[in-house]
Amino acid sequence: MAQSGSMISGVAGRYALSLFELAQESKAIPQVEEDLGRFEVLLEGSEDLQRLIKSPAFSADEQFKALDAVLTRTKIGGLVGNFLRVVAKNRRLFAVPQMIRGFRKIAAEARGEVAAEVASAHALSAAQERELKAALKQVAGKEVTVKVTVDPSLLGGLVVKLGSRQIDTSLKTKLNSLKLALKEVG
Repeated sequence: MAQSGSMISGVAGRYALSLFELAQESKAIPQVEEDLGRFEVLLEGSEDLQRLIKSPAFSADEQFKALDAVLTRTKIGGLVGNFLRVVAKNRRLFAVPQMIRGFRKIAAEARGEVAAEVASAHALSAAQERELKAALKQVAGKEVTVKVTVDPSLLGGLVVKLGSRQIDTSLKTKLNSLKLALKEVG
């Protein structure tokens, strides 16, 4: 049983914890993480899929049929496929992104890791990612799993979310701070 002292709560937290417990019983945590990652990539890459999970205009049956077709076509089955179908039947697809984040957080805690979300202005090289992991490990005192996303609007630097902490070294934030400071002077 997962001891979740984390701040995962509400609908997404309950679903994430249930999925984690099922995955733990089946000794399938790595497979579930991989399948959730594949679904997340699909979701991030498709406005239609995002609309399907967010829009209340679709009935539960329509959402279920469309999601079933996507899962079948992409061969996402097993626990994750069944889980997402149950979520669709229960009209909770809108919370799937939070469920995925919640599952990752619970799984990382169970492994004695902490998860960090990093937004970068450009893709990080393998060496930069290793260096970042090492620095975050020193800060957290634990192994750190890093999920890096690219956000060109940052212009430069990083935004790191580690637990409840956020470290923003982005050029965009620095320029906005400078802009505010100049407005106060003038």
